[in-house]
Amino acid sequence: MSRVLVIEDDLQTAHEIMGELQRHGFEAEHAGTGDLGLQKAMSGQFDVLTVDRMLPDTDGLNVVSSLRERGLGLPVLMVSALSDIDERIRGLRAGGDDYLTKPFAPEEMVARIEVLLRRTLSSGQSNKLRVADVELDIIRRTASRDGQDLDLLPTEYKLLEYLMRNSGQVVTRTMIFEAVWSYHFDPGTNIIDVHVGRLRKKIDPTGVSPLIKTIRGSGFMFCESR
Repeated sequence: MSRVLVIEDDLQTAHEIMGELQRHGFEAEHAGTGDLGLQKAMSGQFDVLTVDRMLPDTDGLNVVSSLRERGLGLPVLMVSALSDIDERIRGLRAGGDDYLTKPFAPEEMVARIEVLLRRTLSSGQSNKLRVADVELDIIRRTASRDGQDLDLLPTEYKLLEYLMRNSGQVVTRTMIFEAVWSYHFDPGTNIIDVHVGRLRKKIDPTGVSPLIKTIRGSGFMFCESR
């Protein structure tokens, strides 16, 4: 069952979209702001996004361009009340795959989402995430560094994916724990440090430029050395 993230600030519109998606066999989840939508989209749990152009906290274009900059290639349907050709071009150039103008029939949105998903499957291309010489295939759930396959346990893969999706940014132990383990962080546990240590041995062996950095007093960062 394909999962759709609906990033839409108008609750009535969001409920109509989600209801139609669910009637067509999709799983649908809602995010009412751009920041929340970006956070959910980066979890890797969705197959397609719908992104409203005008959001209360940011521009939908910023959400899509941020996803593309971080290597997330899943299909995006831009939705907007702005219908002129220049706005459509801006949406597509920001990284959108299709553009739907409000008002629209929810059935049309579903049809466009189905087309985007078929296009993704028929292209034979897997969504890949790449930072430096580390590459994740988020469809096949495999990882490699410098072309060499990495033998990762499921939790190690999830940890690496989270670090890569947030590359260049400091992520705290609380953020990691809630994203990877889906629990509230217990400051008395060292489970994160243990798993980061194990992942380091596989990602950053002796002789290669280390990518996992410990930020003292804050957490960790995945980035190239400068």
